[in-house]
Amino acid sequence: MLKRILLVATIMTLASCSEKKSDKNLEITGFVKGLKKGTLYIQKINDTILVPLDTIKINGDSHFKSEMNIDEPEMFYLFLDRGVSNSLDNNIVFFAEKGKINIETSLDFFTGDAKITGSKNHDLYEEYKKVVSRYVDQNLNLIKEKILAKNDAKKIELIQKKQDDVLKSKYLYTTNFAVNHRDYEVAPYVTLAEIYDINLKYLDTIQKSLSPKVAKSMYGKKLDLLIAERKKMESK
Repeated sequence: MLKRILLVATIMTLASCSEKKSDKNLEITGFVKGLKKGTLYIQKINDTILVPLDTIKINGDSHFKSEMNIDEPEMFYLFLDRGVSNSLDNNIVFFAEKGKINIETSLDFFTGDAKITGSKNHDLYEEYKKVVSRYVDQNLNLIKEKILAKNDAKKIELIQKKQDDVLKSKYLYTTNFAVNHRDYEVAPYVTLAEIYDINLKYLDTIQKSLSPKVAKSMYGKKLDLLIAERKKMESK
């Protein structure tokens, strides 16, 4: 009996060791607290349209896992289909890159509770958003002041100058962020997403600072195209 048990144990061990390892270069795991039934979609933008990369059915187990191949770091979206609910809190933005990424959140605050680990580009993106949110808040407060000012032309003019200064600060911070993180794809991404209309000399500065790898990336190439289009338009 003992020999039989040992034989079975040996066979099981060998079987587990011989299991085929995943040939995918990106593994996304996660947990949505409180989600018992629903559908998760992993998506990305292709030609301005969100396209699904994977569909994950949740039925009882709130954990999920997805494996796929990606060519380079790229912004992905984890979308939750809540069924009958019309909640707007249903899309988590995360910077995917090769390796293992984990996303933990809750059903009640799907976007707000999201904690994402395993992506250096995403860590940097979160750092960027934290600082930029201050400029966004400042601008919102100034908009409120402008509304309250009503027909006071001088006051409105003063508030507008403050708004211009906030915008300049945001653009300057974004430029410095991109240059300081030239080795990561998040650099051209935030440039394209946040300051595409900045003065060309700043776009040129960012482009020239990018590492060869990032310059050849998808976002790096899109930045090249943006600069070329801007130069063409401004030369007319």
